[in-house]
Amino acid sequence: MTAFPILRPQEIPLDDPASCEMFVPNAEKPFVATPAAIEMYGRETILACLAVLQDSAVQHAGLDYLQVFESAEKPEKLWFIEDGPGGAITSLLPSDY
Repeated sequence: MTAFPILRPQEIPLDDPASCEMFVPNAEKPFVATPAAIEMYGRETILACLAVLQDSAVQHAGLDYLQVFESAEKPEKLWFIEDGPGGAITSLLPSDY
């Protein structure tokens, strides 16, 4: 069985004003994942990581726009980026950036 990716600590303090993203998709801010991220991590794992981010965002009243998961079993980390207004929440690999 594959180990679940670990959410790495974010680069800015959790109480920083920029730590305000909630990672909740909606009609104006869709959730998308790159084909490479889906191929490497799988849809279920990506959705489970998104749920972890949402729980953490509620717990800390927001997160930084960039969140990183890591798995010792995968050659690349799994990034989640929440763009500003009019953007999207994207799951991608660093090599997709």
